Amino acid sequence: MMRKIGFIGSGNMAEAIIGGIVNSEYVRPENIYASNRTMPKLLDLKVTYGINIAEDNQDVVRNCNVVFLSVTPDQYPTVINEIKDIVSEDNIIVLIAAGQTIAQNEKQFNRSVKIVKAMPNTPVLVGEGLTTISFNELVTIEEQALIKNLFESFGRAEVIDESLMDTASAVGGSSPAFGYMFIEALADAAVRNGMPREKAYRIAAQALLGSAKMVLETGEHPAKLKDDVCSPGGTTIESVASLEDSGFRAAVINAVQENINKMK
Repeated sequence: MMRKIGFIGSGNMAEAIIGGIVNSEYVRPENIYASNRTMPKLLDLKVTYGINIAEDNQDVVRNCNVVFLSVTPDQYPTVINEIKDIVSEDNIIVLIAAGQTIAQNEKQFNRSVKIVKAMPNTPVLVGEGLTTISFNELVTIEEQALIKNLFESFGRAEVIDESLMDTASAVGGSSPAFGYMFIEALADAAVRNGMPREKAYRIAAQALLGSAKMVLETGEHPAKLKDDVCSPGGTTIESVASLEDSGFRAAVINAVQENINKMK
């Protein structure tokens, strides 16, 4: 059973996860702890979500059985050195920084510790997140289910082999930025043709949301769903042809590859 959840580091991703947990009511705010290098950020989280402010990083570990290391990758060695002696066999450490592997962090703890590698994306804040998860061999089947249920309380979660984590992070973690750019571009085109901008954003965003939901809920291949929208000689196939001429698919594929190369 989920008891208490802690966050060492309270940046944008930590806040998104905290907001997702609280909004889903999966864990009550009084059972969530957070620490941070600066107090103003913690006070904002306390006021917004009603969570507990931890005195320091060790306080988070002592109070919580699930502990998120939500600091930047360069801070991992310092934080782990600070908490490694008080991490118990009941603690589950969740890594959410890009480029951090389970193996390299096991070495930093210098002993057996339950470790989860998780890559959530920011839509967890609105209950539509995507998180990819890997576990080390010490995390029990029951604990794996617990962690998966936690992430599924504010979106979807996929358990994958850790070797695929960089690819999954590029496709699932960074792609919201691509989606926002696509929505903005669609809205720009609408504004160019006389539509008020806020209305253009709503129409473009809802269309993209609905398209994603069709893929998830119908089980149809995306190409089949695209074909269903393209009437022979119609306006949509004309737009699709224009996107192909502009290298739309190649641009997306290359963007993902550059993302993976950067992580490596």
